[in-house]
Amino acid sequence: MKFLQRLFPPLAFFGGFVWDALTIGQRVKPLDLWLLGVFLLAAGTLILWLARREANGRVAPVGAGWRGRVASGVWQAPYLLLQFFFGGIFSALFILYFKSSGYLGTWLTASLLGALLVANEFIGKHYGRRFTLVWALFALNAILFFNFALPHALGSLDPSWFYVSTVAGALLAHGLWRLAPGRPGRIFPAWILVGALLMAWRLDMIAPVPLVRQDMAVGHDFVREGDRFALQVEAPPWWQFWRDQAAVAHVAEGGKLYGVTAVFAPLGVTAALEHRWEVRDKDGWRPVYRTRFHSSGGRERGFRGYSWVLNPRPGEWRLIVATQDGRTIGIFPVNVERGVPLPDELRLREF
Repeated sequence: MKFLQRLFPPLAFFGGFVWDALTIGQRVKPLDLWLLGVFLLAAGTLILWLARREANGRVAPVGAGWRGRVASGVWQAPYLLLQFFFGGIFSALFILYFKSSGYLGTWLTASLLGALLVANEFIGKHYGRRFTLVWALFALNAILFFNFALPHALGSLDPSWFYVSTVAGALLAHGLWRLAPGRPGRIFPAWILVGALLMAWRLDMIAPVPLVRQDMAVGHDFVREGDRFALQVEAPPWWQFWRDQAAVAHVAEGGKLYGVTAVFAPLGVTAALEHRWEVRDKDGWRPVYRTRFHSSGGRERGFRGYSWVLNPRPGEWRLIVATQDGRTIGIFPVNVERGVPLPDELRLREF
């Protein structure tokens, strides 16, 4: 029994994570947000009940034998349920933020969520003794949920909604803390989280949720026929099995290099996006070309945009797809070399 108890947290973690990865997929669906909202509401209600239990002076039962174990299990059950609600929200949001991340800064933020997800599986037993921790985790769950839900509900990706949703999540936690009998724990860590998230937003380390990068590619001979977008990309070496295309693009003198992206936005959400082409020189990355366009949400494989650069010089290049207010969605690096790819090295990709 003790061996099985030790196995339960990692089994629950990996099982729940795999389930969320399969069911949430590459899209943000209204049903996902409704479910997370129910989890958040249930967690807040349970915290208030636990605060009332503590304010009434009730203490954990102590006893021997099977009766004592049953009483102890009943006492601990609400904390396990709270751990379940937090884990469900963390798991889903980690997957959504990770799939919305397109470069190192946003991946670091998503990794922090992943670390909290793992930690939640092992610190649940401390919730009853550390209400400050409970309020901080609830505030973080509420903030991240509102970051997704508010733009989704309003159909707008205006940057101001991030500030509004972040403060709204902390205010919800603060309001519940004031309603809680005895006000156990402290609420100030929730506002520290607000400051940290706003700083990460200013540093472009928060993914522009609820947008999700579906696909990016750089290649040759782009064709648009009706609803069909097609691009020839150079195949990677056989041993780079994880890549969709080679890291090198061969462009003849005077030729064009095309870039195509597909970005998912929920139905009803309109996003102002842009492509930016940059080349590295001795002073760092230098912008070469930028084109802007608007996307309409709801397409299963993402809203598509394309652009090109004429006669790119050999060297390091990158294609960036971003919101027009500067939020990075994805970065595609490529090395340009002079030459013409062989026909058997090309692969057709459709978007």
